[in-house]
Amino acid sequence: VVDEKTGFVLPLDLQRWADAATSLLQDQALYQRMSMASRHAVFDYTFANAARGLAQAVRFAMGVQDQPFVAALRPRVKQHTVVIVQRRLTHYRVPLFEQLRHRLHANGINLRLIIGDPTPKERRNNDEGFIDWAVHVPCNYFWNGHICWQNFQEQTRNAALVVVTQENKQFLNHFLILKNRRFKLAFWGHGANLQSNCPSGIKERFKRWTISKVDWWFAYTEISANLVTTAGFPRNRVTVLNNAVDTVDLTQQRKLVTPEETLALRQSLGFASGPVCVFIGSLYANKRLDFLFTVAKAIRCKIPAFNLLILGDGPDHDMVQACCATYPWIRWVGARFGKEKAAYMSLAHLLLNPGLVGLNILDSFFFAVPMITTDCGNHGPEISYLEHGVNGLMTANDLNAYTDACVGLMLDSKALNVLQAGCLASADEYTIDNMVNRFTEGISDCLAKPFYHGKGDM
Repeated sequence: VVDEKTGFVLPLDLQRWADAATSLLQDQALYQRMSMASRHAVFDYTFANAARGLAQAVRFAMGVQDQPFVAALRPRVKQHTVVIVQRRLTHYRVPLFEQLRHRLHANGINLRLIIGDPTPKERRNNDEGFIDWAVHVPCNYFWNGHICWQNFQEQTRNAALVVVTQENKQFLNHFLILKNRRFKLAFWGHGANLQSNCPSGIKERFKRWTISKVDWWFAYTEISANLVTTAGFPRNRVTVLNNAVDTVDLTQQRKLVTPEETLALRQSLGFASGPVCVFIGSLYANKRLDFLFTVAKAIRCKIPAFNLLILGDGPDHDMVQACCATYPWIRWVGARFGKEKAAYMSLAHLLLNPGLVGLNILDSFFFAVPMITTDCGNHGPEISYLEHGVNGLMTANDLNAYTDACVGLMLDSKALNVLQAGCLASADEYTIDNMVNRFTEGISDCLAKPFYHGKGDM
């Protein structure tokens, strides 16, 4: 325990203990930073390292030379450096990079993570993460945030592979795909702006043109992989990551929530004994919050004891606050993490998300709270995880159809149980461990292949 880094080391002073505990409970950024630092500190404390240390002690006691045994345990692998560039680091990406760094190190690969800064609008989401070993290269934004200059060229020295996100706004990317490079270049992304209002416009045509200008693709999901290969990029140079977040901490937090705590939380929100549906995610236009509130009022007409809980924050929080002031059966509690998040989710019957579906579908799976969405055509690539009638529902983009589906599930416990079981099965499939494994395999495959020289070069 390192004082003020992985925890607090304090004398037996009541006030100082109370102050330290209060700071951790109230400062989410401090809590997240200490949590990640603690996880990083114990990564080397594994059974494999314990066995290696014991074996070395035995060899030393026997007077046996160490080198042959070390070579057998840790094969010599040519060291490569891989650079991953993130324009901004969100809190849910921190466990991915921590685990990926150690997994790559075990394969003789050094990870250098470059992080930048969010736009002022993105900063309002209050979702920034922290990694002490990452290299910060500042972002300079122009044209109201539509152009970003993040000059990380110095950090690509001696790199074998550089992984960047496929964002048109990342101006340096355009130089990298055109210049002669000594390193391989990979895109990590969707293959298209799935929320674009003009998919045939110049921005999306340019994005499609850049698809084949790299050596490898790390696709979020199968939807992304299909977009990339449809544009002509070879499938055997595409790694499907199956985008995920870490749920290890939430597993423990979920188990710690007692029925008594759930009941107390329900009472503190002013919710009666009726069903509770939850919205969880960032609060902005693509989430279609106006549709959500209209549906909620329609459900309330059919189920008078119905309640709606909003988890998240973002640019549209004023609209959410105004709605809650008008309808006391709608409550907004802001962004919540850890045990707080688990406690609020313990109230939920359904997860309502009529707009853009992204990583929040994993909350549906992990907490076994089926999601209901619409075929609005505005989803992130994670929508490929939803199997209609198996682990969630997708209705027509129609107010009545969506309302009827919500009401039907809340009144049909057998149908709800089927979807809950499907959620738990999906939770086992879409894990950060599997994502790290896929990322590691993809990086190794990319390093083993020659540079990509265009169509026909496999």
